[in-house]
Amino acid sequence: MLLTITTTHRPATDLGYLLHKNPGSLHARELAFGKAHLFYPEASVERCTAALLLDVDPVRLVRGREGAWQGGAFGQYVNDRPYVASSFLSAAISKLLGTALAGRSKERPELAKIAIPLQVCITPLACRDGSDLLERLFGPLGYEVEVETHPLDPAFPDWGDSQYVTATLRASQRITDLLTHLFVLVPVLDNQKHYYVGNDEVEKLLAKGTGWLDDHPDKDLIVRRYLRHQRGLTRAALEGLASREEPQTGEVQEVLDAPEEELEKPIRLNELRMETVTRTLLDAGATSVLDLGCGQGRLLRNLLKEKQFTRIAGLDVAPKVLQQAERRLRLERMPDRQRARIELLQGSMLYRDQRMKNFDALAAVEVIEHLEPERLPAFERVVFAEAQSPTVVITTPNREYNATFEDMEPERLRHPDHRFEWTRAEFESWAKGVAERNDYQVEFDGIGQLHEEHGAPTQMAVFSR
Repeated sequence: MLLTITTTHRPATDLGYLLHKNPGSLHARELAFGKAHLFYPEASVERCTAALLLDVDPVRLVRGREGAWQGGAFGQYVNDRPYVASSFLSAAISKLLGTALAGRSKERPELAKIAIPLQVCITPLACRDGSDLLERLFGPLGYEVEVETHPLDPAFPDWGDSQYVTATLRASQRITDLLTHLFVLVPVLDNQKHYYVGNDEVEKLLAKGTGWLDDHPDKDLIVRRYLRHQRGLTRAALEGLASREEPQTGEVQEVLDAPEEELEKPIRLNELRMETVTRTLLDAGATSVLDLGCGQGRLLRNLLKEKQFTRIAGLDVAPKVLQQAERRLRLERMPDRQRARIELLQGSMLYRDQRMKNFDALAAVEVIEHLEPERLPAFERVVFAEAQSPTVVITTPNREYNATFEDMEPERLRHPDHRFEWTRAEFESWAKGVAERNDYQVEFDGIGQLHEEHGAPTQMAVFSR
């Protein structure tokens, strides 16, 4: 089984400091079930790759407790355990790359805290419920997923593909986040563990899932498979995730939002956005609206004030954010007739969802710039090709206008979570392509005071089908 981690961060050889393994040396570690080797097939300033080769000893599996889960004499000798990525890989990551997994780097502590471009290849990887599960698990975490399937037997193509694939993942991530995701999700894909699963595994999952598992769309599936479908442990883990301090998400989000709000506050830009989008939806004649990435419900609050909107929904991937939206909108205190107009939905705008259909209009207000550029085709497919609402309204910052903000560095983005900010030409080029590919017409407008040279602070596209 082979795992490779590649970066093009410059200097790329900093990967050695992050993994605590010198690129000039061969590293090996004896494990209870075999041996793990780590080496660097390439190490230059431009590109560096670390390879983890796991050599599982089948004899040790039969003689030791590591093979006990197989059950029966036949299963002990005829199995795929020595050859595929599984919980053995997670154990090897923990033993050989434990310091990097914990997020520590003595030589490059500042680099360990930031996301760098990473590409991971795992081969072979068992996907017992189909390769689509790879996208479901890693896609919401920001990874671009590429899957190469392998035939069950090349000599008999009619037999079809096997359950083993070569998986390539690409994303900008902290090395600790990457290793944590692999540590948890590889056994989930394999749907097996080579050791006894008890209460300790619940605590381990809660610790490793901090910051990402709580809001994952397939959280329940991940917990269930990670804990070997043991109902008591699964229930305990889900209750543990649900009982985490709720204010944390809001407090963190407020800290992230503060720089952008401070920049835009003097020009009342957020209020103008909500007012303009609401007016645009009214003018389009919409009576039902879905707010994509609704956050804490700012647009929803405006929509509720207009009687024309008889059905209002907000969609967000984070359950805790939806809980805060529910509190801020005071849904529990609403009269029954008013409450019946609005619903909050947990889900991702990057995945096909039948609930997104049959709305007169969809709105994505200051959302797309938070997506990795490689995720935009998925957004386009779900919003335009699948949902097919008569009207779609999208707003995003105008990067050119940033030059008018005092004390703002030229290359800085307005929000620390923005993956990009488009110029007017870039936004129009993307939007016109989306419209052409999906049988829409599109018109553009600006929100906020128009600058003679730099345009409006926010740009808006209104798609009509």
